Amino acid sequence: MKVIFHEDFYQVYASDPAAAQGRMEAIVEVIGPAVDFITAKPASKQDILRVHEEPHVEHVKRDGVFEVAALAAGGAIQAAELSLKEPCFGLIRPPGHHASAGSAWGFCYFNNMAISLEYLKQEQKIETAYVLDIDLHFGDGNVNILKGKNYVTVHNIAGSSREAYMNEVKDEMENCRADVIGISAGFDNHEDDWGGTLVTEDYHDIGRIVLDASIRHGGGCFAILEGGYNHEVLGHNVMALIQGLSGN
Repeated sequence: MKVIFHEDFYQVYASDPAAAQGRMEAIVEVIGPAVDFITAKPASKQDILRVHEEPHVEHVKRDGVFEVAALAAGGAIQAAELSLKEPCFGLIRPPGHHASAGSAWGFCYFNNMAISLEYLKQEQKIETAYVLDIDLHFGDGNVNILKGKNYVTVHNIAGSSREAYMNEVKDEMENCRADVIGISAGFDNHEDDWGGTLVTEDYHDIGRIVLDASIRHGGGCFAILEGGYNHEVLGHNVMALIQGLSGN
């Protein structure tokens, strides 16, 4: 599988867990031998302003994180666009699903998923989209930005047990009809991470379920990194999702 990445994502740009030293290295160490890396390119200000208000963009600039946040958003656009030809993973940070049009929290600055889907929609590459948010935390930014747009459905998995969680994924994908499915891929619900719910194999199954849904509808699928903070298991969980999305 092709993975969108840039060495600038190694930088520690903030003091939060998403920016922690060694987080991206832990993923690259595991997936590196099995994937083809494509260098991420920054989103333009125009791309970002498709979903964000100008004062918010200026606030991110003043915080000194505009360059890395724009690079993450651009990587998401690349992953989404490539997914219309083949499944793809965006190994990007900062994450984005807590970023709304005029504000952000939860280690996020720009909403990578919303920016990527608005790019596809406004460039007339898709008519419909579906966002499956598998992060431990509710992706309020995804909802705030995308809920009013009639071309996209956003669903946050809320199952409190492993069985309920996986059944919810299956039910959602059975009913999914979209030109592209984007996974807000947080891995913090793993049994050895903050959520303590899923096992590594579940991420493989999620990837395969999403792939099958996209094939049934003749659409694309991609995932972009959100949460996941235990460096000892994070790379293996990302690898499992990639293998599932690849059909392996």
